[in-house]
Amino acid sequence: MRKPLTQRFLSALDRKSALALAVFLALTLIAVPLLHLLVPPDNAFHVSAYAITLFGKIMCYAVVAVAMDLIWGYGGILSLGHGLFFALGGYAFGMYLMRQIGRDGSYQSDLPDFMVFLDWKRLPWYWSGSDSLWWVALLVVVVPALIAFVFGYFAFRSRIKGVYFSIITQALTYAAMLLFFRNETGFGGNNGFTDFKRILGYSITSPYTRLVLFGLSALMLAATLIFARALVASKYGRVLTAIRDAESRVMFIGYNPLWYKLFVWTLSAVLCAIAGALYVPQVGIINPSEMSTANSIEIAIWVAVGGRGTLIGPVIGAFVVNLAKSWFTVSFPEYWLFFLGLLFILVTLLLPNGLLGLWKKLRQSRGARA
Repeated sequence: MRKPLTQRFLSALDRKSALALAVFLALTLIAVPLLHLLVPPDNAFHVSAYAITLFGKIMCYAVVAVAMDLIWGYGGILSLGHGLFFALGGYAFGMYLMRQIGRDGSYQSDLPDFMVFLDWKRLPWYWSGSDSLWWVALLVVVVPALIAFVFGYFAFRSRIKGVYFSIITQALTYAAMLLFFRNETGFGGNNGFTDFKRILGYSITSPYTRLVLFGLSALMLAATLIFARALVASKYGRVLTAIRDAESRVMFIGYNPLWYKLFVWTLSAVLCAIAGALYVPQVGIINPSEMSTANSIEIAIWVAVGGRGTLIGPVIGAFVVNLAKSWFTVSFPEYWLFFLGLLFILVTLLLPNGLLGLWKKLRQSRGARA
């Protein structure tokens, strides 16, 4: 008798992983809200609005890192263009947030301010339905999935792989960034979307709204980890790993790598888009710079630093790199990119398995001494 789907997902976690996940959810869904709302700001245990926004943003990045690990760590597909799918999800949800401003904008018009400034007379056809949360939620999933599927189908069918695939994904993202920079596309040009007011009628700056978005980010990260663990532990995951290690042998025994790679590629794009949709209302802005090649390369760095092919390693990498970035950009803003490059070089040369691999090695050496 087959187990229910939910039970199969949860059974993919061992006892330690399940305990760690429960502690994480208890902290993010119970402890943090209580410390933010009930503890006075001058108390050492108070969790500030800045900390909630910062960690909510990093949890969205962690979802992207897990999505990248699925295709790179388990599928052997290095994408340098995942910033595109993250930004597309952000732009789709940003359309809804811009419509929620209503007549509270600078020009007191039903059109977004940037459209009034550019002398637009009506909304473009592709903005139709953007005032509906459910329609926008569908766009967040469908648009990136469709783009990823079409691109991936032709790329994988042509058996493009390795550095050539990475370069093509980077070129695709760069082309999209240049497109979104243009004012006539109807996405705000260089400035993008900002100055959001409400979400579902609630103030976007309200502490309760911020806590809800923070909690949704935590739930999304937990659900992504559980789903990803169940996926890689399944028969599909074993075949995908075999394709990564020896694609020609897998084809010889009768499997078609195209559909295995295409599924995980499209799934990864959708996860990135959902993370982007959660990211935008928390940071309050989305613009074409999210599609920059540097951002997509940084996603790969998170995975490499944490340890690819581990799922939890990329989460660690996303937190370590982005917390370091928050500190460096304040204390030494002109040196941040040099630090990021040095970090990637050192991890590549000295820690090929990332921080998680280093931790496992230290534990093994301690066990050998004992």
